Amino acid sequence: MRKFLTLCLSIFVYLQSSAALAQTFPNQKTEVWTAKDFRFHTGEVMQALNIGYTTLGNPAGEPVVILHGTTGTGAGMLNTAFGGELFGPGQPLDAAKYFIILPDSIGTGKSSKPSDGLRAKFPRYNYDDMVLAQYRLLTQGLKLKHVRMVLGNSMGGMQTWLWGIQYPGFSDILVPMAAMPSEMSGRNWMMRRLIIDSIRNDPEWMNGNYTQQPRSLQFASVFYAIGTNGGNQGLQRLAPSREKADQLLNQRLSAPFAGDANDHLYQWDASRDYNPLDQLEKIKATLLAINSADDERNPPELNVMGKALARIPNARLLLIPASDQTAGHGTTGQAKWWKTEVGALLQTAPRLP
Repeated sequence: MRKFLTLCLSIFVYLQSSAALAQTFPNQKTEVWTAKDFRFHTGEVMQALNIGYTTLGNPAGEPVVILHGTTGTGAGMLNTAFGGELFGPGQPLDAAKYFIILPDSIGTGKSSKPSDGLRAKFPRYNYDDMVLAQYRLLTQGLKLKHVRMVLGNSMGGMQTWLWGIQYPGFSDILVPMAAMPSEMSGRNWMMRRLIIDSIRNDPEWMNGNYTQQPRSLQFASVFYAIGTNGGNQGLQRLAPSREKADQLLNQRLSAPFAGDANDHLYQWDASRDYNPLDQLEKIKATLLAINSADDERNPPELNVMGKALARIPNARLLLIPASDQTAGHGTTGQAKWWKTEVGALLQTAPRLP
């Protein structure tokens, strides 16, 4: 029983993209760079937009950018299942060889976010704004002109698709994971709406001016995670009876939850106008899309990926087979499933001029 509960806790912590399980790697630093006069797609301008980021590895090495998922942080990608499989000696992204940059997206971590003070008056940002902030960090803050790879998971995967379209010559390799290059629709958007509406319709939210976190936030977040993450076989392995299913649910509902309602609402809402499908021909980089066959948010039977990749030269899909060891949408957060393919791609993909 103790082993079971420990595993459940680890999974919930991962879903919240916590840095609590993060490892420490060579030359690891966490910094904040400020973008001056940042213009959002709405036309609003923030005179000073903070962009938090973590770097590790060799500053003289080939730069690699890693993008996190919704409500996560760059440092959260240093957990054992992800960074612990990639950044160590002899691993595919050995920090002795690569310079690894992990930005905090707008609205998360040390980057500017509603909970800093503006609350619901914070600009209603979208993924285009997030990618622009990342680009300014890399080019103006870190003085980079080119990177070897942009790899992103979930929201970071969707941002990776946008990177290939908006800055097509900036990266040799794109690895969008747990993400499709199509607009929000179906279960994926409907479940996001449920989180957004649960918060907005909670009397404790008070139009964003709450004095304590609305109780709907944790419930809606757990509901969404169970409905769109974990995989059918994976959850059945963890909860093979009603009693164990109740134990798992109770543990997630009562676990410590440090999120902020406005920050989370803005994060989920930011995907509302994401839709790179009509611009895929702009992509020049070698592209490896990685999804899992049991991904609840990006089901392969919709065949979005097959049609999209056919329009991109030098692009292919790695589809991880479903099993009771995979975790649905969360599968790609475990680098063991794909690190060999990414390592090989780093060695073979051509460099863009």
